[in-house]
Amino acid sequence: MKSKAAVLYQYRTPLVVEEVEVLEPQQGEVLVKVFATGLCYSNYRAIQGHWKNTAPPVILGDEGAGVVEQVGEGVTMVKPGDHIVLSWLPHCRNCYYCNRGISVMCDRVNTVESSRFRKGEMVLNHAWSVSSFSEYTVIPESGAILIKDDVPLDKAVLVGCAVPTGWGAVVNTAGAEAGSSVVIIGCGGVGLSAVMGAVTVGAEKIIAVDIRDNKLEMARQFGATHTINSSREDPVAKVLEITEGRGADYAFDVIGIPEVMEQAFACIRKRGTAVMVGMPPDGTRISINTDLLFGERRVIGSVYGSIQPPVDIPRIIDLYMSGKLKLDQLITKTYPIEKINEGMEALLNGEVARALVKF
Repeated sequence: MKSKAAVLYQYRTPLVVEEVEVLEPQQGEVLVKVFATGLCYSNYRAIQGHWKNTAPPVILGDEGAGVVEQVGEGVTMVKPGDHIVLSWLPHCRNCYYCNRGISVMCDRVNTVESSRFRKGEMVLNHAWSVSSFSEYTVIPESGAILIKDDVPLDKAVLVGCAVPTGWGAVVNTAGAEAGSSVVIIGCGGVGLSAVMGAVTVGAEKIIAVDIRDNKLEMARQFGATHTINSSREDPVAKVLEITEGRGADYAFDVIGIPEVMEQAFACIRKRGTAVMVGMPPDGTRISINTDLLFGERRVIGSVYGSIQPPVDIPRIIDLYMSGKLKLDQLITKTYPIEKINEGMEALLNGEVARALVKF
């Protein structure tokens, strides 16, 4: 099958939009017609060569929604015509962690065993078992999360990555409580989703930190009670001022660079929790001082908002459909696939909360 796709052929170069060949799904796989895909900062990191598992030539894209076109042998969870969200953490359903309801920690992540993409004789690699920068893609069955047909696909796409990653970090990973104080450093699509998570749990102080005023204004619209422009003032000192000198109950790094990760730790009170959400380059290290010991502070990681995709993705969509999550407002701009590089530039320049590519 022919498919229009954006291909990364070399690190640190623009994506090439062209026609590729998509092979039929094999056993346990699903062929999807992608309706829309989100532009996530993770794709920029992949383009820069920060991770080993997205080597070129590769079709990126970790956030998508679409319609099942064809299923391979043995697939029972979805059928052609079903509307789905594409999950970038498919799972085996049978390992130590899956059996305990912690599928994001799956020991045997269920991936497409070999690439289904071709350009002539050249094999194009899959990325994150999604590759949603292609009009058609092949994914594992457990990565196809069934949703109701009345859910707008251009909104459901955000529930493939940004919203569960940010919202889930607050609600699931941290388990933040009503009345708590929460700091969120980084107000892109994932950070704003974390703000919505803090609203969901009833946090009293929701402190948004960013270097751009337009992002901070967005954060206020999504429910932030305080904002800090960290290009003009020390975010740690300001957080201490807002929290009567104690520090926040929870702080979330949604950037993934050492300086910000360390700031998140410095923002929390004794027995507070710093949650690392942003995805840093492979091998990144951070420094933590003895406040970890003497203040009994905690530092934890959060992958995909600690969700169980088949349970939490429909749950998040139900919250949106009932008016309790602002997915419409999260989408700043939409591009055709031919302008995907323009959309990536807008992302890097801080012009958008979330930009979409529609096929």
